[in-house]
Amino acid sequence: MDHREDPLGDRELESETGSESSEEPSCSAGEEGEAVSWISWFCSLKGNEFFCEVDEDFVQDDFNLSGLGSQVPYYEYALDTILDSETLSEESLTEEQQELVENAAEALYGLIHARFIISQRGLAVMAEKYKNGDFGRCPRYYCQEQHCLPVGLSDQPHQATVKLYCPRCQGLYYPRYKHQGSVDGAYFGSTFAHFLLLTYPSLRIPRDATPYTPRVWGFKLHETALLPVPDSAKQGAKAEPASKKEGPPRNSR
Repeated sequence: MDHREDPLGDRELESETGSESSEEPSCSAGEEGEAVSWISWFCSLKGNEFFCEVDEDFVQDDFNLSGLGSQVPYYEYALDTILDSETLSEESLTEEQQELVENAAEALYGLIHARFIISQRGLAVMAEKYKNGDFGRCPRYYCQEQHCLPVGLSDQPHQATVKLYCPRCQGLYYPRYKHQGSVDGAYFGSTFAHFLLLTYPSLRIPRDATPYTPRVWGFKLHETALLPVPDSAKQGAKAEPASKKEGPPRNSR
């Protein structure tokens, strides 16, 4: 089965250098001819920069995969794909079925990933990515490019895409790059970001909710100045002005 096709198609990755090789990473051989695992290949795809490589020992432990068999179609094939196993023959699958298996493998890996990153080993790996700024920075000016963490609004797949959580302002933001923003938020879950900061106190930072103060000609505006106008006030503003006072009637001849 050829499961090395980039599922993101021709989406372009915007890099800080402004240029990037268009050649897809090979999963059959590394730079020195070494075989590249499916997991390494998947994490190297455009849009998958937030993912970490799940240890194969974690994937092979049935306890860690409890309940996933009912959530993912072609489960056994998908699991063998992730582990680069050839125990199941692919010759019996049609080309369409092979594509379905590949999609199932990506979904299964995402669900396994959500469990791995709240394990002791997974937290350590993601903590390093966080310190390196691999997840992006907060776009809010007052946060001074604070590193963010990926978070899911739901633990159930197909509910919401991944968002970025800023520990400084505690706000949620869309990922900077479009291809990263299409990743399912369930692959990171609603627990990970906050559990990481609970586990590693040294990564916690003081909260900064410094508000921006609007000014007009140098004068601060009152906090109520820019609030929406009540409907009653809008209606009063639309009222017709009083008619002009009429003069005395003209004498008729």
